[in-house]
Amino acid sequence: MNRDVPHGAGGMASARSLFEIPDGVTYLNCANLAPQLRSITAIGIDAVRARATPWTMPFSAWFSQPEELRSLAAKVMGVNSDGVALVPSVSYGIATAAANLPFAAGQAVVVLDREFPSNVYSWRELARRKKGRLVTVVREPGENWTGALLRSIDDMTAIVSVPQCHWTDGSKVDLELVGERTREVGAAIVIDASQSLGASVLNLDRIQPDFLTAVGYKWLLGPYGLGYLYVAPRWRESGVPIEQSWMTRAGSDDFSGLVDYSDEYRAGARRFDMGEFSQFVLVPMATAGLKQILAWSVERIEASLLPMTERIAQLAVESNCSVLKAPDRSSHLIGVRPRGGIPAGLPKALKDANVYVSIRGDFIRVSAHLYNEPGDIDLLFDVLRRTCK
Repeated sequence: MNRDVPHGAGGMASARSLFEIPDGVTYLNCANLAPQLRSITAIGIDAVRARATPWTMPFSAWFSQPEELRSLAAKVMGVNSDGVALVPSVSYGIATAAANLPFAAGQAVVVLDREFPSNVYSWRELARRKKGRLVTVVREPGENWTGALLRSIDDMTAIVSVPQCHWTDGSKVDLELVGERTREVGAAIVIDASQSLGASVLNLDRIQPDFLTAVGYKWLLGPYGLGYLYVAPRWRESGVPIEQSWMTRAGSDDFSGLVDYSDEYRAGARRFDMGEFSQFVLVPMATAGLKQILAWSVERIEASLLPMTERIAQLAVESNCSVLKAPDRSSHLIGVRPRGGIPAGLPKALKDANVYVSIRGDFIRVSAHLYNEPGDIDLLFDVLRRTCK
């Protein structure tokens, strides 16, 4: 794994050469889908080829490779590996939380306004089925998400399900304060960390989430279709998984004894693993992605991305666009709002210049990573100045 970190943390060489990004492409869209490390492409090809000869694969690989991945994901989260389940998606993780957290008629689930759908639909269904309420938190003028959440959580709140930063513009949520308030009213807190895990420091010891889930294909540099679920200790031994896989049962690694059915689950959060978690192609790729994150360290990644995000904010203001004030925005993800709205011709202008960002609502969402350089940001704003009059 390459340990060099570019300009944000010591002026070291750019990491661009490690990724599959051709010359002439300006990719500022990690929040959508991370580009692939060259090493991961090679590992994926080797894994596909290995599947052509299954007789060469040891039976131990069904469990040993996922256990290595679980351990690496736990290190990124700063928790013990017994607390991590392997899941296919955030919607799976949220559905698992919704199936296990207590919720009674008249109680409320609290989510943010314009939250990503994966963190809404399960809660809508839970509220409908249990005759409860889904409370959508809307900010007052000048209010940040943390303040809006703190005033919205009350004695009727059963579950608060929030991200570390809003997916449309990177606006921050102080999860430690929200977690403290949630515990005060006896509610549970669930976190969708898809847009921050791997790029922004999270202290789970202080936040104390009941569940935390994240996809692996964004800031964790892994493949699509494999993600992670942290489960707090109190739910690990009594929780009910949303599918009954043979692989999550105690003794399932003894293939000769699978006809001796077991009512016991494997230890810790493993009971919540998805079926077929061995994922012989995806697991080696995801493992390599997490190893690279740990080699760089989340702290150093965050420190490297902050100057780039601050540069984006500076150029946005100079280009007659608005951004969140510094205390309310993330270090790795920022929304740029043209004062005249998103021009109809902007998507084509960006495509013609080979500049890749996301448009989410009325924001141009910009998400740089260690493969980006200052010139990438300058090129983006060249396009915006020409297009956003």
